[in-house]
Amino acid sequence: MDIRRFKSFIAIVDSGSITRAADILHLAQPALSQQLAALEEHFGQKLLIRSQQGVSMTDAGHAVYRHAQIILRQMEQAQADAAAAGNSLAGRVSVGLVPFSSAATLSVDLLTETRKRHPGILLHLTESVGQTYSQMIMNGRLEMALIHGIGPIKGVRFEPILREEFYFVAHRNLAIDSDPKPLPVSALDGMPMLLPPAYNFVRRAVDAAFTRSRINLKVVAEVEIVRTLARAVGAGLGATIMPKAIADRIVSESSDPLVCRLVSPRIEETLSLCTSDQNSLSEPAFAVKDILVELTEQLKF
Repeated sequence: MDIRRFKSFIAIVDSGSITRAADILHLAQPALSQQLAALEEHFGQKLLIRSQQGVSMTDAGHAVYRHAQIILRQMEQAQADAAAAGNSLAGRVSVGLVPFSSAATLSVDLLTETRKRHPGILLHLTESVGQTYSQMIMNGRLEMALIHGIGPIKGVRFEPILREEFYFVAHRNLAIDSDPKPLPVSALDGMPMLLPPAYNFVRRAVDAAFTRSRINLKVVAEVEIVRTLARAVGAGLGATIMPKAIADRIVSESSDPLVCRLVSPRIEETLSLCTSDQNSLSEPAFAVKDILVELTEQLKF
């Protein structure tokens, strides 16, 4: 099996079309189509379905895509191990850090500590609200991720690390006192709120809390960018409810004093380290995992 066929197949899937993949790979489109045909002939299965909208994977395509990611990562690791034989750890390690959580505050520290302890490791960090990290781990696109939830999800393993408490944050012009006592959810009936979209774990936790308290949750905007959320809250466009690390960031980035109060009944979510339950981590990935767990544990204090 020519390893280039796997690379081409991944490029086609990730870009969504053979034409775009050909441009990315600097190949002629007929040549790329021939590589795809050769791959389908090798496996004896149709791997992709073409349409005017692009390409989509068949069930067999999903299986080949997952294994191709793993094989390519193993090849990269083999090359790195050979080059660094007898020396320090080396290789590429991919990590997902879920936004709107304490995980999103660890990226710089993780980069710093990894460079300090293992300069041969190439760290690939992802912070995205539009992709499902557990699925990316199953597909081999990520080796680990800090995400909300405790599972179970078939194909991945969850290791709960941290319970995140949620805080209400708002500009003082929204008439909420800065009292040290927890703020009752009942006091937020009809309050204009800025939150992530409904599929986000933070939003789900807030929705559930308001539903249990039978309080009207008035979402005036759905924001997927933490910096934009911080500016909007600081401008008094609405309030938000966020895990403490994000709430602290919003407060620190505001030029005006903001109200930041724990919510009652308490809203919490578990932050877990997610890895594949089918493929073992490489030695460099284990080293990065140790640093990530260490940094996350420090957030408890």
